Formats: sequence, C-alpha cells, structure tokens
Amino acid sequence: MPSMNSTLLSNLGVACKEGQILTDPTSCNLYAQDVYTRSMPAGVVLRPGSLNELAAFMAVLHQNGTPSVPRGGGMSYTGGLVPESENWAVLDLGLLDRVLEVNTTDMTVTVEAGCTWNSLHKALAGTGLRTPYWGTLSGIRATVGGSLSQNSIFWGSGQFGSAVDSVLSLTVVLADGTLVNTGSAAINGASPFFRHFGPDLTGLFCADTGALGVKAKATLRLIPELPAQEYLAFDFASVEPTLAAMSDIARSNLASECFAFDPYLQAQRMKRQSLASDVKSLAGVMKKADSLTVALKEGARIAMAGRRFMQDVDYSVQIIAEDLEPAGARSRADSLRRLCKQHGGREIENSIPKITRANPFGPLNSMLGPQGERWLPVHGLFPHSKFAEAFNATEQLFEQNRERSEALDVATGYLLATISTHCCVVEPVFFWPDELHELHEDAVEADHLARLPRRNANLEARNHVHYLRSQIIELYSRLGAAHLQIGRSYRYHEALGPGAARLIEAIKQAVDSEGLMNPGSLGL
Repeated sequence: MPSMNSTLLSNLGVACKEGQILTDPTSCNLYAQDVYTRSMPAGVVLRPGSLNELAAFMAVLHQNGTPSVPRGGGMSYTGGLVPESENWAVLDLGLLDRVLEVNTTDMTVTVEAGCTWNSLHKALAGTGLRTPYWGTLSGIRATVGGSLSQNSIFWGSGQFGSAVDSVLSLTVVLADGTLVNTGSAAINGASPFFRHFGPDLTGLFCADTGALGVKAKATLRLIPELPAQEYLAFDFASVEPTLAAMSDIARSNLASECFAFDPYLQAQRMKRQSLASDVKSLAGVMKKADSLTVALKEGARIAMAGRRFMQDVDYSVQIIAEDLEPAGARSRADSLRRLCKQHGGREIENSIPKITRANPFGPLNSMLGPQGERWLPVHGLFPHSKFAEAFNATEQLFEQNRERSEALDVATGYLLATISTHCCVVEPVFFWPDELHELHEDAVEADHLARLPRRNANLEARNHVHYLRSQIIELYSRLGAAHLQIGRSYRYHEALGPGAARLIEAIKQAVDSEGLMNPGSLGL
C-alpha cells in the first residue's frame, strides 16, 4: 500500500465518513489510470459526499501540502486525471451525483459535478427540455463535471458546440478549500441564470483539466427538446468529397450531429458489435418510435439491412437532423440530402445514426477493439480551411511508418466530426495487441470481456503507438490545432504566446499559490 503522511490521514479521517477514504492497493492502483495511462498508485482516494465535505478535504490537503487531482468517470486518455506520485490524493467526485434542480421557469438545470450525462438525460425525460449539448458517447460513466473540466463533444455538438458552451455557472472549490461561484451566482443572493456578468469566471474554470479548481456544481441552460428527428447516411468514394461535404453540413447549421468513419474504422465498428448488442440496439430504436406500426416497420427495416449495407462503403458520413416539428426535420433532411449529393455522396441505409441516437449512452465495450485490442484516440480541432490539410498530413505520417506499424500489428483509422458551424475534428484512432489495464476490466461489460481473447504485454507495439501519437501531437501543434481534454498530453502552456502564457501563470498563482491542484496539467 502506498504510504501517506500519518497526520494527513488522521486529519482526513476526521473530515470524512466511513468508506470515503480509500487506501487499499486495488483502489489506489485503479484510480491511477485513464483509458491509456497507468501511472503511480495514488496515496489516497477521497470520495466527498457533499460540497462541505469536498471543501473540508481540500483544506486539509492544502494544510498538509498534498497535491491532488479531481476525477470524474475516468474516461479521458491524456493523463490529466491520474496522480504523478504516491504522495498525491485523488478526489473521486462520484458520490456528488445528484440532479439538484430542474428549473422550468428560468430554463436551467443544476447538477453536482459527479452526475453522469446518462443520469441527467433520465432526469430530464418527460420534461420536454434538454441541455443544448447533452453528453458524450461515454455518458453512462462520463460526468458533467468531468466534461466541463476536459471539454467534450458529441450529442448536440453539430449545432450547439462542445460541453462548455452550455454551462452558465459553476461552484468551484479552490486548492485551499475556498468556495467560488461564477456567473450571476457570484452576486450575493442571486441565482445562476446568466453566464457573462463581468469577466467570464465560468469560462475560466472550464477546460482547465482540474488545474485551477475542483468543480462541485454546474448549472446548464435548458432548451425545448427537439422531438422530431431525421437520420441520413452517405457513402463517399474518397476522403476529399467527404471532408468538403462535412464542412458544408457544418456551415449550413442543419445537423445536430455529423460524424464520419474511414473504411478501416467502420469495418472495426461492424466487427465489434455482438448479436446481443444488435438486439438491444434494435429494441432502443423500436421503443423510440411514435407508434407500434412505425416501431415494427423500423425494426424490420434495420433487421433486414443487417450489416451488409456497409460492405461496399468507403467513407461514411452519418447525420442526425432535429426540429420541433416533423416537417421541419424533413426540410432539414432534404437540404442535407441535396448538399451531400452535390459532393457525390451516395445515400445508404441509416442504421448507424438511428441506432446510436436511440441508445445514446451505451456500454463502454468500444474502448477495446473487436479482438480485444487496446484502443487509443488522438485528435485535433481545426477550422474548415485546415480540415483536409490536417487529414492529409496525418496520412503522410502514417504512410512513412506503415511498414513498422504492419510488422507490429498496429492499425489506424479515423473518426471525423463537426462542431457547430466553425470547427472540424480529425481523430486518428489506434488499435494494437497488448495487455489490458484494470480500468478496462472495471469499465467494459463482464460478459463482453469474457468473449475477448487476452493478450500479453506488448511493449514494442505500445512504444510505437506512443511514438506515432507524439508525432501527431507535434504535427497538430504546428498546424495550430486546439484540443479537448488537454491534460498532460497536448501542448497548452508552452504553445501560448508570451502575453497569454503570463496571464495563465498569474491566474494559476492566484487560485493555487502552492501549486497543489493537479500539478503538470495544462503544462503548469
């Protein structure tokens, strides 16, 4: 078991209830991992159950000079939520998981930071309301606080941006236990209904990967739910028209989600899904249908299509269009259909967007490949003007290393996506044979895991993936990319101009003068 200062453990014991302080080797090892990283075991894992307990923990850690790192669902892959030594404490926000208020008058929802996107989705079901951005695909485990710390995309991103674009106000605990409310909630006696009251303190603590403070509560804005959906999918013969069509889709602001797979990644997707998961997915589609007749028709159509519809597909673009009324959704779909066909797109079966939308927060089995391979994404956010350049430069890098990759059985694919009208995502994805970490065992469904082959540690392949990943990060930095979940992987502090670098250093000094909040994250 990692050793911790006995005085610190004694003081923490006073501040917490039974089961809220973990020092057993299993916990300390598990909480030192993300999807990619296995770091030094934590010295202690703290699980506050209230805002006051979180503040008390932070005060004790500060008094004892103990570094800490906050953790949500643990689904990141950039080293931003793992400890760097055995004297660190990990703050697991998983017990702060309540939906505190759904305010239909002021159109806000307030949650504790450990609330998952899946839990929030269920809490809002039947209200006719949702948040503009409403979660990442790992939302069965990913938390609202984690997404605001790391930033994330997917549900609603095509029109409404990333996670941080939907937040109005935060309650943050600083390194010394001080509480800070942001937005209009910073005013004594005011509610969290508006974000931009003076300088944007809410934005200050967003996408900070836990380097500036620990998010305890978040208030997000609500919008009317968009119950009418249309689903489209198109096949493009090569990457150039794929990227051009996606940029036009984004600029049109007609799609709530727009994402694409290259041939390799879509083949992996088709292989990895089991018959059992197909049945569950189909049930989700049928449940979402407006009537029994429609449900049976939709179910039969998807079942008949099976997976054969993807056999002759090159680059597939998947699109969801939403509106308040069916006529509006159909109009959006018609415009998107014309746009894709202008770029040479061939319309194909829409099973993927339909099943994905009907089952928005499925199990996390896709964090492994179809044969139990390790999986790792890396990404860059680019303007439309650099979308193709970034993709082609990545392909050139892969081609230069293809012989070595093939010898080590390291495979690569791409997920492509759009964010609102102005941003494109290039996300290369690696698969390679290697041993699994404890986090995989914890997050992947047990029955799915039992069907996968197990592999021995493969340091050679892992090092090659690490090399390629570092080369992509360097490449994207030269191209001026931005990133989600910066953590300790992507360049932030060292990439800033001198004025911005001095400012972020001064902010870090103001909120964490001892440098105890997630040292090293953001390069600080």
